Amino acid sequence: MTFEASQQATVAALQGLSAQRAQIDRAGDLILGALKAGKKILACGNGGSAAEAQHFATELTGRYFKNRRSLPAVALAADGTLVTCIGNDYGYDAVFARQIEGLAQPGDVVVALTSSGNSPNILRALETAQKLGLDTIALLGRGGGQARGRATVEIVVPGDSGAAAQECHLFLIHHFCERVDAEFG
Repeated sequence: MTFEASQQATVAALQGLSAQRAQIDRAGDLILGALKAGKKILACGNGGSAAEAQHFATELTGRYFKNRRSLPAVALAADGTLVTCIGNDYGYDAVFARQIEGLAQPGDVVVALTSSGNSPNILRALETAQKLGLDTIALLGRGGGQARGRATVEIVVPGDSGAAAQECHLFLIHHFCERVDAEFG
C-alpha cells in the first residue's frame, strides 16, 4: 500500500467516527463514571492492541497532559509472567478472563481493543466481564467481527484496514484521556 493510500484509509476511518459520536460519548461517560466512583479500568488487547491498552492504562495511572491525581487502570497484557502463567495453565484464551475474575470489582469497566474482533481471549474477556455484571467497552475494527454486539458500548472503526483501526483506537484513547483530564484536573 502506498503512503497516500494508507493516509487516505486512516483519514476516512477517523472521519467515519463522527457517525458514532453517541457511542463515543457513552464510552467516555462509562470511563468517567467508574473513575469518579473510585473504580478502575481494566484494558486488554493483543499485539498492537495490547500496546494501546497499556498506553491507555499508563495515561490514566501516570498522566496524560495535565498533572492530576493518579487514577486506577490496569493493562491486562502488561505482566508477561502472569500472561504466560495463565496461558500455560489455562490456555491463551483465558489470559484476560482469568485476570478479570481475580482483579475486577463491581463498578469497574473493561475496555477491550481488537482490530479484528475475533480473538478468542477478547471474546472470553467480554463474556467474563458481563457475567460479573461489569460494563464493557469494545473498540473494534473491520466490521467488529465476533465481538460485535457483545459489549455495553462498542465503537466499530469503519473500513477494512487493521492499521487504520488501531490508529483510530489510539485517537479515541486520547479523546477519553482529554475528558478525564478535564474532569480530574
